[in-house]
Amino acid sequence: MTSRRIKLHGFNNLTKALSFNIYDLCYATSDGQREEYIAYIDEAYNAERLTAILTDVSDIIGANILNIARQDYDPQGASVTMLIAEEPVEPSEETGSAAPGPLPETIVSHLDKSHITVHTYPESHPHDGICTFRADIDVATCGVISPLKALNYLIHSFESDIVTVDYRVRGFTRDVRGRKHFIDHKITSIQNFFSRDTKNAYDMIDVNVYQENLFHTKMRLKEFELDNYLFGVSESELDRRERNRIERRLRKEMQELFYGRNL
Repeated sequence: MTSRRIKLHGFNNLTKALSFNIYDLCYATSDGQREEYIAYIDEAYNAERLTAILTDVSDIIGANILNIARQDYDPQGASVTMLIAEEPVEPSEETGSAAPGPLPETIVSHLDKSHITVHTYPESHPHDGICTFRADIDVATCGVISPLKALNYLIHSFESDIVTVDYRVRGFTRDVRGRKHFIDHKITSIQNFFSRDTKNAYDMIDVNVYQENLFHTKMRLKEFELDNYLFGVSESELDRRERNRIERRLRKEMQELFYGRNL
């Protein structure tokens, strides 16, 4: 059931911000395998691929891209930023198209009232074999478009073992009678907006501050198959003692990322 739309005086000034930390874990037994994993992640989530993902996000939430900036980093990692607009973008006088011109070497996309950004952080540690890929994603909009529409797409666009999601509505807008509105939609939890397959795939806990329109959800992938976390070797090649040791190490890493502290 949809709620009755508020008749506003002027523009909707509410800012809706959705932020993710997405983690993918891997275990690599040698220095060479760790280097290969970092190279694989760097190629799979380079600036070009990230730009395609954020372009899809813009389409999903109904925004129009004004500008894109992107950058691949040495030795690893990438960033993309977009500026987006709620209204259609007028053709450029220089190019005759809606695009803002040739893409620069760096990638940032911007909306006139809003933006979408992603930064990646591949890393590994030689002492315990754990490799971690982290993607930080922010989708901030003003007006009626909502970043929550892209929630499930973003989670499924990355290999997401652990996810922390923050959603906050800030500022206020006025209706035609001058009354201030600090939120323009119903929400009790970010989980309200997850698809069924996402809910089935993850264990979730919430930390919400309703008075501040601040919502936080932590997610941990339920399914654990060791072969999905091994890089350069299969589970069948390891003896039982080694398999158990690696599984304990991976599970501990997941717990620490999920709870945000060392255990």
